[in-house]
Amino acid sequence: MSPQSASETASILLVEDNPGDVRLIQEAFGAAGFEATFHTVGDGSAALEFLRAHADTASGPTIDLMLLDLNLPRTDGFEVLEAINDERELAPLPVIVLTSSEATEDIRKSYERCANAYLTKPSDPAAFAELGRAIEEFWIDEATLPSVFS
Repeated sequence: MSPQSASETASILLVEDNPGDVRLIQEAFGAAGFEATFHTVGDGSAALEFLRAHADTASGPTIDLMLLDLNLPRTDGFEVLEAINDERELAPLPVIVLTSSEATEDIRKSYERCANAYLTKPSDPAAFAELGRAIEEFWIDEATLPSVFS
């Protein structure tokens, strides 16, 4: 996606198993003052199923960005990153790891698996709102993103 105009809506695949974090993330983006359509799944297997289904058809939503938790049921975030890297039709998808882990090993493993960024979830709603603003300013307004599944 090119820098987004005010009339465009960003399409975000949110891979998060904690309903409270889903709510905080969505509210943070709302507080940032821009429109985002969230496609939310609760585990890594569901994320891959969603991506594969939409990669096979032109009728699905365009995904601009994925926000990926690492600690997921069934298929964890590292496995999701590996699958995205291994499957050519999924590889252009920009992925931001958004997780509670601050472990150096998790950061290293995420970047080794080609995550585009690694962010630690804030502990309070105001910090979540600031994080939403920062993601929007860089990844939606400034970065030129590839067209994925369009």
